[in-house]
Amino acid sequence: MAIHPELSEFPVGAVSGPLIGYANSAPAGIGHNGWHSHDSAQLFHVVTGSIAIDTEMGTFFAPPERAVWLPPRVEHQTRYLTETEIRYVYVQLEYARDLPTTPQVMQVTTLLRALILEFMSYPRSETECGPAGRLAAVILDQLKMLPAAPLQLPMPQDARLRELCEAVVRCPAHIPSLEEAAGRCATSVRSFERRIKAETGLNYRTWCRQVKLFRALELLAAGCSVSDVSHKLGYEGPSAFVSTFRKAFGVTPGRYFGDLSGD
Repeated sequence: MAIHPELSEFPVGAVSGPLIGYANSAPAGIGHNGWHSHDSAQLFHVVTGSIAIDTEMGTFFAPPERAVWLPPRVEHQTRYLTETEIRYVYVQLEYARDLPTTPQVMQVTTLLRALILEFMSYPRSETECGPAGRLAAVILDQLKMLPAAPLQLPMPQDARLRELCEAVVRCPAHIPSLEEAAGRCATSVRSFERRIKAETGLNYRTWCRQVKLFRALELLAAGCSVSDVSHKLGYEGPSAFVSTFRKAFGVTPGRYFGDLSGD
């Protein structure tokens, strides 16, 4: 099913109907808009490639056939980790009220993928009623039922904690010990553990493991081998990395990326 040529351009004026479609391909790198928000909700459906969406609440990662959901008016920036083909579905504010109220990563089902592709074969003038309007209604129903995928890295809001966590994100191969991390935040180990759990929902060890796994996703999406990733991130070896990855995501790195990187 071909995408209607009109949907390869971002809409410049008001569009009637509950959904607005937009299809695009982007090279690897930071998005062109920097930090921004929309009055509408937004679904980023990754067809090929990989993206990271940064928000104040954390970073959300989406490899192929996953999608990032953003509620209306959430400040964000998009990073395209590799050359990426992506379909955007904007949900007008009045139709987003019954949809998830927090950002999350969603698994794109076969049905939703087909619905989005069919919807994007129509010009925007036909998306309010008729077949395209009925497709939009079914897409909205599907968005209410999609399970969230565990691909979020929550960030604390406390200034000292956030400074520490941002340093770990920049260099996940050299993670401070629990005692060192607590010292950097000028607090006891017990207070540090309590505060980071309260602000991120994770203990320090688990949060750091998530950082390394998400950096691994970026490196694998960029074409690095499993051996290179395990070395760069300080794992004991490729088998240790693959085991940790499988426990987190349920599959090996190669299966996760459709055998892009190999196991």
